[in-house]
Amino acid sequence: MPTTTRTPTTTIPVRRTESRRISARVRILLWLLAVMAVALGAVATTTRSILLRDLDHRIGRLLTQETREFANFVDQGVDPATGGRFGEPRRLLEVFLQRQYSDPDEELLGLTRSPNPVPDVLRQPRDIPVGTPLHRDRASLAEIFASDASSGTLRRPQGEVRWAKVEIAPAGAAPHAAFVVAFHAENERAIAEEAFRTLLAISGVALLMTTGIGWAVAGRILAPVRVVRTTAAQLTEQDLTRRIPVQGRDDIAALAETFNAMLDRLERAFAAQREFVDDAGHELRTPITIVRGHLELMGDDPAEREETVRLVTDELDRMSRIVEDLLLLAKAERPDFVTPEPVQLAELTADVYVKARTLGDRAWVLDTVADREAHLDPQRITQAMVQLAQNAVQHTVPGQRVHIGSRAREGRAELYVADSGPGVQEQDTEVIFERFRRGTARRGARGTGAGLGLSIVKAIAEGHRGRVELRPTEGGGATFVLVIGLEDQ
Repeated sequence: MPTTTRTPTTTIPVRRTESRRISARVRILLWLLAVMAVALGAVATTTRSILLRDLDHRIGRLLTQETREFANFVDQGVDPATGGRFGEPRRLLEVFLQRQYSDPDEELLGLTRSPNPVPDVLRQPRDIPVGTPLHRDRASLAEIFASDASSGTLRRPQGEVRWAKVEIAPAGAAPHAAFVVAFHAENERAIAEEAFRTLLAISGVALLMTTGIGWAVAGRILAPVRVVRTTAAQLTEQDLTRRIPVQGRDDIAALAETFNAMLDRLERAFAAQREFVDDAGHELRTPITIVRGHLELMGDDPAEREETVRLVTDELDRMSRIVEDLLLLAKAERPDFVTPEPVQLAELTADVYVKARTLGDRAWVLDTVADREAHLDPQRITQAMVQLAQNAVQHTVPGQRVHIGSRAREGRAELYVADSGPGVQEQDTEVIFERFRRGTARRGARGTGAGLGLSIVKAIAEGHRGRVELRPTEGGGATFVLVIGLEDQ
């Protein structure tokens, strides 16, 4: 059979190019500059349009004024040489031009018919500050004289000229002469364009200043955001203690406060997780060792096997209770640990009393109960009170009294369990609420728990934004009190 040779394929790694991120500071500055550039450009363009429009209106008014003055002179003018009406159009134009004073960019001309196509020109004896005055442009004068329009715009290479004319002609005959007023708009337009360029230059300077000021202001505003980013980058599971300094009362300060609150929750969550792992590892090591040791040494004797199974089962039950208590303490950090609802304190206290009576042969006493409504989680409060009652049973002997009750005072509710046992040593008043701590001196010898009961009670009280207090009992013993704030109903 023919053999087939396979050519090995070569895989070429594809490099992923990371897109460069544009910082928020640069984005803010770019948007600011864009808006400023559009606004300043619109202002400069609008100003130029207004100046040019005003120039057109002013030229129109000037042309209208000059032509009206000439028309009135034609109707009412008197020849100073004869004292009568003008008989010749040329004489009329000469006298009128001698009496007028025109603007620097304005030309007043008189045109009379001649045998040539180009009319004769009468003008004022003065210089016009333009490149090529209209009286020297005979072709343009001929075009204006021959035009049927009374006004118009003449566009020449030398510049634009706005003109208007009044014809002098007998009725029904071709015009013999005409009065022409011409305005050279280039100088005025140059002034408007210069103003436009000045505005553009000022706008450029304003943009440069805005760039510097915007860069500084944006950096100052975004400084807390950079602190948040830097702090977040430096946070690790082992170090959640860093916080952002809060300054001011603006949105950035609110962001910093929210971030700090999130860090507080994360720190508590990680601390609870580490504490759970440490406590579980510490407390479960001993029963696991006991179970393993008994299983390894177990022989074939049925009685020995039965005793080993009993011991192992007891240790496994104890391990199960420890795990359940630890899980409950871990849940105490969650926001849904307690679910408050309106509860009648009298009814709740009576229920706790009924449940506690089954815990041991004690002289159970139901003290006064508060006839008030409170906003709390009845299941969690019942769990805490039953735990306190169980604690009282462990540190008393049959026949001793255990009091259960509740009261309302000064805007708070107090639910308590008081026993008549040996009490708590003064140096142990704070220690007993810690996990796996029973104090330096035990109140009794029958406690078989893992030292988590009072820790659970404390967690439930704090979940209700309250506290648990240890108070002395009159005649000896200890009184544990759950203090929870009352809400106005």
